[in-house]
Amino acid sequence: MMFLKAFLIGGIICVIGQLLIDLTKLTPARILVLFVCIGVLLGGLGVYQPLVDFAGAGATVPLTGFGNALAKGVKEAIQKDGFLGVITGGFTACAAGVTVAMLSGLIVSMICKPKDKG
Repeated sequence: MMFLKAFLIGGIICVIGQLLIDLTKLTPARILVLFVCIGVLLGGLGVYQPLVDFAGAGATVPLTGFGNALAKGVKEAIQKDGFLGVITGGFTACAAGVTVAMLSGLIVSMICKPKDKG
């Protein structure tokens, strides 16, 4: 049942992104930033965590989940370090995920041969 919940919630988030691409003049990059910002906002307000509890990876894998992780990291760092946590919390919470993404991109770029568009 957990797989179904994750699939449905993750799918709904992706459908929203696809609708924004198809029905607006927003660029994909702006939509990605919008999703992260929405995740930060909902995470900061405490609204996103029940969705994570319900859908698991269906809510944490999309970019809104990244925004939620940033907000959660900032909240925890503020409680621990005070105002300095505003700056350090997001970096600390998401460092592992960003590192894996960068290393994966580096490895794929070394294996694959790019082709020119045209």
